[in-house]
Amino acid sequence: MSDLKNQKCEACQAGAPQVTDQELATLMREIPEWAAPSRDGVLQLEREYKFKNFKKAWAFSNLVAQLAEDEFHHPTLTLEWGKLTVTWWTHAINGLHKNDFIMAAKTDALLAQLDA
Repeated sequence: MSDLKNQKCEACQAGAPQVTDQELATLMREIPEWAAPSRDGVLQLEREYKFKNFKKAWAFSNLVAQLAEDEFHHPTLTLEWGKLTVTWWTHAINGLHKNDFIMAAKTDALLAQLDA
């Protein structure tokens, strides 16, 4: 298994390479709970986390928001009763970069903090 959750995001600017199809297949195996939908031609990573109530989903959204600030890479967060949907992609390249996979793995690792 990869150590994606232990890696840091690198600065990414317009013109940085998107992940290749081969990299996508390899990296998706590291985050099996995530999907890679394409919206308006932009490949993204998305996962829906379910919780027993709004308060738990809200607490998790705060953890993800702090992670995003710490790494300076920001997702779309959709908070609903008992659910948080997290969507990562790199706006600067209009698609997926390795940073998005790092952040997805780090997001998954935050679940342990919520239960602590």
